[in-house]
Amino acid sequence: MNLASSSAVAPVPPVLPPPPVSSSELAAPVQTEPAPTVMTQQGAMGSSSSLVSRGLISRETTNVIASDAITDIRLESTNSLTSQTNVPVTFGQVFAVGALLPSNGLTGRLDDGTQVPLQVDVKATHPDGSVRHAVISAVVPSLGNAYVRTMSLIKSNAAAAGSAVTPANALNNGFTTSVQASINGVQYTASADSLLRQGARMTWLSGAVANEWHVSAPLVTSSGVAHPHLTARFAIRWYDSIKKARVDVTVENNWAYEAAPQNLTYDAKVTVGGVPVYTKPGMTHYHHARWRKLFWWGGVEPEVNVKHNTAYLIQTKAVPNYDQTIAVAETSLAKAKTGWVGAKTEPMGIGEAASYMPQTGGRDDIGLLPGWATRYLLSMDKRAKEVTLGTGTLAGSWSSHYRDKKTDRPISIIDYPYMTLLGNATDTRNPATGQREAFPACAASTLCTNPNKHDAAHQPSLAYVPYLVTGDYYYLEELQFWTSFNLLSPNPGYRGYAKGLVYRDQVRAQAWNLRTLAQAAYITPDNDRLKGHYNQIMSNNLDWYSNTFLNPATSNPLGVLTSGSALVYSSKLATSPWQDDFFTAALGYTLDLGFTKADALLKWKTKFVVERMAGEGACWIGATMYSFKVRASTSSPIYSTIAEAYRESDPVYGSMACGSAGMLTALGLKPGEMLGYASNATGYPSNMQPALAYGARSGGAIGQKAWEIFAARSVKPDYSKAPQFAIIPR
Repeated sequence: MNLASSSAVAPVPPVLPPPPVSSSELAAPVQTEPAPTVMTQQGAMGSSSSLVSRGLISRETTNVIASDAITDIRLESTNSLTSQTNVPVTFGQVFAVGALLPSNGLTGRLDDGTQVPLQVDVKATHPDGSVRHAVISAVVPSLGNAYVRTMSLIKSNAAAAGSAVTPANALNNGFTTSVQASINGVQYTASADSLLRQGARMTWLSGAVANEWHVSAPLVTSSGVAHPHLTARFAIRWYDSIKKARVDVTVENNWAYEAAPQNLTYDAKVTVGGVPVYTKPGMTHYHHARWRKLFWWGGVEPEVNVKHNTAYLIQTKAVPNYDQTIAVAETSLAKAKTGWVGAKTEPMGIGEAASYMPQTGGRDDIGLLPGWATRYLLSMDKRAKEVTLGTGTLAGSWSSHYRDKKTDRPISIIDYPYMTLLGNATDTRNPATGQREAFPACAASTLCTNPNKHDAAHQPSLAYVPYLVTGDYYYLEELQFWTSFNLLSPNPGYRGYAKGLVYRDQVRAQAWNLRTLAQAAYITPDNDRLKGHYNQIMSNNLDWYSNTFLNPATSNPLGVLTSGSALVYSSKLATSPWQDDFFTAALGYTLDLGFTKADALLKWKTKFVVERMAGEGACWIGATMYSFKVRASTSSPIYSTIAEAYRESDPVYGSMACGSAGMLTALGLKPGEMLGYASNATGYPSNMQPALAYGARSGGAIGQKAWEIFAARSVKPDYSKAPQFAIIPR
């Protein structure tokens, strides 16, 4: 049961910080943060105080939100010396079901009572028609140096009126931007202002505050010869009232069916307003990869950090229920800042992600969300945000980006059901068209080497949180590129062609494929053709798992996943509980995101994780063993009880009392310690925690008992530096 939605939160009067400092006070800037309040919750599992004492949930703290506000944001000046006026801000905001209708208006109210007009560009809606995700823009009148202002988002009865402007407003004010690539002495160019004058554009934001236009074209020579692979994409966000523009420049080498794909080396240059703002000589641009840079036209970049309300983001279920009592370690935030330098932050770098994704072991990027994103969500610290957005930007550096020239969008297996990166060319022949859907061969193997190796089984969620909090189209497409790549990679027959089934892969790959697909289906705008594609593929997968594991003829009593390569340990008699837990957590998150078909499946699936902790004959300290035997032979059925699985996995569990001195000695454990690096934030008990958190909600009384046992153990990790597995029951 979802406690956060089971009762209303008592409204609390807002605590207002002091007004912005005057010019005479700038020598001694004042900083303020909203005071926290405890969220009171009551539900079938008990009051929040009871649950805290029992370890079922942590005590949640949040900003004090005005009683008439949906949520709030904080606007943090990152300029410690100078106050700013007319500060443009645009951010992504996710809303809980029913909180805001598209017909409603939204007004910003600053902590001193000042009303700020907001432009709300609705992108995605919930099934009930209420707003799920929107991009919100404003121009804040003033922001003192080193100052934090709170802006409440107040719902009104009618959407605000306001006229959009055309690119002519920017062009008439002198806007220019271009990108150049010099290849073997030949210069190729694309000009954003020229493309805007031609008229073909996509509008992403439209209104009285901000307008954003997207244009793209191949880079061409002075004589008009287009480069076959390189394309420039510009997103120009124009704030008409202050005559400033944010310029988003992306260069792609991404066409799916262009002949002779290859790495390209060139001297790159971006010019904004006639001034070179970025140069990169000798850049090697990998095949099916892209790079991006941001600039400002018409003045300096606004120095403001938009800080979302963490508790509200979690309440919406758009992100998992991370333990908000965790204080992210200052050392990890400082390291994020000092470590964000060098080649890894430049085009074709990979930020904080693992360049070689198949690398095994505990890693910061593995989980429903990666470590850097969870540090950001729990701290809203600018340093963590820079790393999160930066690594999301650099998600373009892997050769996993295939754009369809026919649609100008990330390619879809619904359009090309026989397309694949694996298998023989003959496997790609589409009998309906008679055409092979294999991608063109590389120009030469030496021209298609990318040191960044992608892998579905160890793939982090790179772009979802960046898109959620910024509303930047680049991040949306990154999420879609990775989703499409995961779907097109397997042999067409293995995935059921256009069905996009993921069950044939490793269990952890099934987990992360399901997570990424769910995120894309959830957040992709309603008017995007890929929305329907992803929702259909999501439905196909949930149907397959439900038809297989909820069918008595093909199910098993343990709730253990057996599809794909699940049973590959101990001569194919055992599974890896930690991989199975990844899948359970991904399934629980899928249900959080609104895919109700996952409900019954999750109730079955959580049996395996909760019974390993609290089932009859189970011994909780061994619940996180590396491999867990679940059948006697490859032709035998799955064991009928968890007790039998324990005894057959290790005789110690059948011969000694659970937690006895003899057992601890035999297993090399301390009292209160679980197997598998229990004190490590990425150890097997940590891997188990998200699945167990979902099991506490879906697993009934035994689920609650399992969580209580888990919460009561004495050897636990310190999540302050790596909170990606610090998920608790809702």
